[in-house]
This record gives sequence, C-alpha cells and structure tokens, in this order.
Amino acid sequence: MLSQFSRTQLLLGSDAMKKLSQSRVAVFGIGGVGGFAVEALARSGIGELDLIDNDTVSLSNLNRQIIALHSTIGQYKVDAAAKRIYDICPETKVNIFKCFFMPETSDMFDFSRYDYVIDAIDTITGKIEIIMKAKEAGVPVISSMGAGNKLDPTAFRVADIYSTKVCPLARVMRYEMRKRGVKDLKVIYSEEPPLRPEVSSEVSHKPVPGSTAFVPSAAGLIIAGEVIKDLIK
Repeated sequence: MLSQFSRTQLLLGSDAMKKLSQSRVAVFGIGGVGGFAVEALARSGIGELDLIDNDTVSLSNLNRQIIALHSTIGQYKVDAAAKRIYDICPETKVNIFKCFFMPETSDMFDFSRYDYVIDAIDTITGKIEIIMKAKEAGVPVISSMGAGNKLDPTAFRVADIYSTKVCPLARVMRYEMRKRGVKDLKVIYSEEPPLRPEVSSEVSHKPVPGSTAFVPSAAGLIIAGEVIKDLIK
C-alpha cells in the first residue's frame, strides 16, 4: 500500500519502518543542527519525538535554521518545529519542553524512556549532563561538536570522541569524558579548522560564531542518518 514512507521502505524494509514507528528520540537543541535532525527523523517515520529548547526564533536564525521563517519569528523553536512535524506526519507524537537543558533541569527528563538521544546544544555543562544521563540509562547518544565558524560541509566526520582532531570543542569534550570515565561516545565533528569571524556591532556586542545555511544543516542530516541506522540494526 502506498504511503508517505513508501520510498524509504524500499531501502529499509517493512520491519525497519515498523521499528522506527515505535521509536522515541529526544533532540536537545532545536537550532541549526538539531532542527535539521528533527526534520529528517520526522520524514523517516520516527514515531515519537521529544523536542527540548527554550529559545525563540530570531531574525539571525533565518540564514540556517529550517524552522526559521519570517512567519515564525518570535515563536518558541519547539512550537515551530512541532507544527512543522505535524504537517509532515500528523501521526507523529511530539512532546515539547520549553527549557534549557542544564544539570539543574535534568531531573525533568527520564532518559530510560528514550530509544536514542541527540545532543545538539552548545553549552558544555549541558552537553556533559545529557551524555552522562544517557550513559547511565544505557541509551544510545550522539553528540554534535562545533559547527560554527565553518564553511566546508564535507569536512564532517562521525567518530568516537577519542578519535577526533582539530575541533576545539571536541578537545574539551575528550578531556571531560576521560575525566568521568566515559569509554566511548559517538560524535559528529568537523576537521575544518575554525575560521575567525569578523566582529560586527550590527550582529552583537558579544563574540558570536559565524554560520551558513549549508554547514549546520549537513551536520543535522548526518546525525539523523546515524540515528536511523543505529535504530534499525
């Protein structure tokens, strides 16, 4: 029978599609990377998605975030993403959490209920907490390293954290994971040396990373591919 997932089923098979429909994936951070991961997961037939982010869509998001439109400026990112998911696949169950994930808010989440966890946030303390909570619950997790200040989407690699190089964020995370006795962690990282962005008072008085439409999106789609591949093993 023809369905919106018929083309995917031709490659994955009916058993895999059934497994995806019964899977629950948590995506922490619905920005440039996380937004595209969510999009691909919804279009791949994931049955339940938890979206965690407390940010709202702003004008500066329009250059790279799939949920960012002039019509969604000012909306919570999780609300904009949920609306988009329901338009793609009305049967998908979407749970939204309007909060920044930090150690102080981690008790709000039962990681044992997830089949997979995506870390697409920027804060190191939050990333560490997500990873440790997922590890404690025995749930697969993939963590996004730095995608800002990059121009080459072909430089992304999927690897264990201890095999990463070049990426400054990955260097910090290697240290933090080793200190906590974490033996392995799947990450996506870029081997492109980060560029130094121009300083512009028109953007912000604080240093902010530069970004493009084609780098964080590539990272998000690669992450989604890894999640799908792991779930149907």
